[in-house]
Amino acid sequence: MRIGELAALVGVSTRTVRHYHHLGLLPEPPRLGNGYREYRLRDAVLLARVRRLAELGLSLDEIRDVLADDQGRELREVLLELDHDLAGQQQAIAARRARLAALLAEDELEPDSAISPEMAAVLRDLAPATPGGSAFAEVDRELLALMDTVADPADRARLVAMVRPLTEPDAMARGQAIYARLDELADADLGDPRIEALAVDVVAHLPAEMAAEMVAAMGEGGRDFAWLEALGDAVSPAQAEVFRRVAALVKDR
Repeated sequence: MRIGELAALVGVSTRTVRHYHHLGLLPEPPRLGNGYREYRLRDAVLLARVRRLAELGLSLDEIRDVLADDQGRELREVLLELDHDLAGQQQAIAARRARLAALLAEDELEPDSAISPEMAAVLRDLAPATPGGSAFAEVDRELLALMDTVADPADRARLVAMVRPLTEPDAMARGQAIYARLDELADADLGDPRIEALAVDVVAHLPAEMAAEMVAAMGEGGRDFAWLEALGDAVSPAQAEVFRRVAALVKDR
């Protein structure tokens, strides 16, 4: 097949095919006597694999590593794995479309309409959106809503299950007290002695599964705080320091 037929088969542009050639991800077949390149089934499979890996957010080096592993496998095995990847993507899209259809069926959309009903119920107890309420509770609410919105159905259900223990009456009372103490640190400096004491109490408050997730989010070296940095200006330096110490304490525990 010619480059245009290859691109159409996989669902990309000929420009994309040439770009992958330039990056060294897709080998260029030799030109025939008529000057055209002739692509085969293996080229189409490889192109589809590159496209899928790029859509998943893998870096250029990571894509090269995956493709290098594919070279030693039978074509049928590679096709089956690609089909599995595409089936998973199709399921995720179907779930998002179903959620979108439910939203469009509502008479009036609220800011929380984009999150799942399960998470909305948790947030009503965990971090209620009340005028003049805790500023940090609102940050926590927005972060959980974001995580729920971008998660796939399986991860969303796990997130809700992980947070739900915090909505038990005793846990809610402790949580509201912790929010209040975090609010008090909004203008504190990093040497404030309340930081360490609050970190210890937050660790005691966290469900075991949530603590394990926090450790996993820190990476292999135990010092990756990207999840915290993502809060940006939403928290003060002292508030951020509480959670840095929480992460360190959880990892040691």
